[in-house]
Amino acid sequence: MTLDLESVPPIHLDRPGADRMEAASGEPAEEVAPGIWCSSGLSNAYLLTTDDGRVVVNTGMGFESPFHRANFDAVDDSPIRYVVLTQGHYDHVGGLDQLRDPDSVVVAQADWRRWRDDNERLAAFRASRSSFAFTGKVMAGRAATQERFGQVPGQSVPAVDIAVEDSLTITVGGRTLRLLATPGGETTDSLVIWLPEERVCLAGNMFGALFGHIPNMVTMRGDRYRDALTIVESIDRVQDLDAEVLLTGHFGPITGAERIRAELTRLREAVVHLHDAVVAGMNAGKDVHTLMREITLPPALAVGEGYGMVRWNVRAIWETYSGWFHQRSTTELYPVAPDEFEADLVELAGPDAVLRRAKEHLEAGRPVHAVALAEAVVRLRPEHEAATALLIQALRRLLEQSTNFWETAWLTNQIGQHS
Repeated sequence: MTLDLESVPPIHLDRPGADRMEAASGEPAEEVAPGIWCSSGLSNAYLLTTDDGRVVVNTGMGFESPFHRANFDAVDDSPIRYVVLTQGHYDHVGGLDQLRDPDSVVVAQADWRRWRDDNERLAAFRASRSSFAFTGKVMAGRAATQERFGQVPGQSVPAVDIAVEDSLTITVGGRTLRLLATPGGETTDSLVIWLPEERVCLAGNMFGALFGHIPNMVTMRGDRYRDALTIVESIDRVQDLDAEVLLTGHFGPITGAERIRAELTRLREAVVHLHDAVVAGMNAGKDVHTLMREITLPPALAVGEGYGMVRWNVRAIWETYSGWFHQRSTTELYPVAPDEFEADLVELAGPDAVLRRAKEHLEAGRPVHAVALAEAVVRLRPEHEAATALLIQALRRLLEQSTNFWETAWLTNQIGQHS
């Protein structure tokens, strides 16, 4: 069946943005499908009830886990037979110690160990590079946990009992769960849970943090690249299920097989379009920045850009194929940062001359050019008040235009640092 995507309004227009993500703080679990309960937080945790105990899907951050546990116990306090982790990011695995019982079986996709080890070895690096976006939400969540429970658990280090290579079927209390590896999700250890009799799919953040938005093929905080063609294969695997209900890592369920089919088709074709356009541009000899400017999505594939962005993914696809050497400058080969050369140029031209040009760029509607020049002056002369003022003005101009969570958080942080 051919779908007319232009006749189906994109779902991202009707769903909350990333600014609405909040840590778990006391809201009770909500039944989102028969016998499936959602405890919302920085990423949703789910409870599946059965005639022979419970299944938990994802566990939130460590500090959120007492809320998730209390919410689920208020629904059903039978033993937790399985805990299924849909991916290895902190907001999915951090509450594992609180959410599993002594006899619980923990299940994850076969690549789980690499993600656990990445998280451990890069904990300080990733925390420092994401704090600008999430510190406020994390601190509010920790305070809420402290107030209600008195003690704030630390982040769990996952240990898994069953690793799913491709697929695994589990039956608990008459309920059938089919676990499917989807390595093209937000992590290479992504998996989804399919309830075939109920036609419900629990996908976690397989499609990204915001459903209906372009996936983030690499994050600002630093992460492994996500391959576009593997993303497409994983979308196809979920598409083939023909789900009636799709439960994701953030916000409410997506219902209706036709609507789900349309959104997955739109997302799939958007990723294919970006991939093919980047490859064509590379073979035509175009540089990555030209392609970041030129490549857009056609109206029928207008997915949101509230978490990932088209231009960022253009660069991610380019660098997935070609790596770090763009052949723009010989200096790329050597351990000298670009700002070391900028300092010489600013001194030679004079800070005031550089700022005049930055102001011209800003007035002409080129705030990125203005930021680059103003930053060069501020790095050389941190005490230069006019340079700082112009930099803040250019950053605010970019902030006014932004609708992306990460971009907005970064710009807001930069303005605060220079104010």
